[in-house]
Amino acid sequence: MINAAIVGLGWWGKNIADAVQGKSNKLHFVHGVTQELDATREYAKAKGFRLSATLAEALADPAVQAVVLATPHSLHADQVVQVARAGKAVFCEKPLSLVRTDAERAVAACKAAKVPLGVGQNKRFWPSMAELRRVIASGALGRVMHVEGHYSNEHSSKFFAPWRDLPAETPGAGMTGTGIHILDAFANIAGPAEQLTAQFIAHRSGADPRDTVSVLFRFANGISGFLGAVRASPLYFRVHVFGDEGSVEALDETRTIIRLKGGRTEVKDFAKIDSVLAEMDAFADAVAGVAPYPITTDEMVNTIASFEAVIQSIAGGNTVRL
Repeated sequence: MINAAIVGLGWWGKNIADAVQGKSNKLHFVHGVTQELDATREYAKAKGFRLSATLAEALADPAVQAVVLATPHSLHADQVVQVARAGKAVFCEKPLSLVRTDAERAVAACKAAKVPLGVGQNKRFWPSMAELRRVIASGALGRVMHVEGHYSNEHSSKFFAPWRDLPAETPGAGMTGTGIHILDAFANIAGPAEQLTAQFIAHRSGADPRDTVSVLFRFANGISGFLGAVRASPLYFRVHVFGDEGSVEALDETRTIIRLKGGRTEVKDFAKIDSVLAEMDAFADAVAGVAPYPITTDEMVNTIASFEAVIQSIAGGNTVRL
């Protein structure tokens, strides 16, 4: 059992703690960090971990073997470096950073300290996505030529916090909340992007935004792609991969559709899992030396490189070469 600290106990930090505490056989939280100590004491007591106000206090706790960061986006890279230099494994919620150089700095710090780095991309663990990767690896699609992805939800309305409306914390509208998951899928399936062109259209700003992001991609290996994200529309998730022999489509968490030449179509439905618990267990396995974290550091950096390029393209209204 890996003893960990969780830093940040807002909406998502509590989601992580709720998924793990008393449910994981691999990871247990013994320490929590929040700037709202009085408001969080009863929650921490119910979950069975001690509280402090700073990351430094958690790092000084000899019981803490690993740290999970669920903090504002702009803090991620510096905090990953701080944790790594303390010799502790670190899991960082998405996005790992907001610019490529910071992602590279975070990865380098973990490599130098020889500690595992995990990143919060729980959609990787959805059964639909696991089957999509299996089909691609089987070669059934032939040569992969094109990828598409869309992820929209209503979280920006339901779970709004003032810091999430700051351009310095959440650039690119829905990119940090939903689009980043599609970028992670693209980094895994298609590799690094070579160039992209993004479009942003705002219909209403403020605490309950209405806007869209569309991105056209060319990847370094010649694969094409496009991404869509809408704030705030009912939950919809799709990753679709096209080859010259067929296509495979992941729809939401549990459905995968395989279409092959000759009109052969197979729809597969899977049992739902707790994907947050699954990613935290995978991180615990990495800390314990059982298996590497399933998202490589190259994929982590490529995701943020694409993210930064999307923001640049939106700001400049132009095509960005990576």
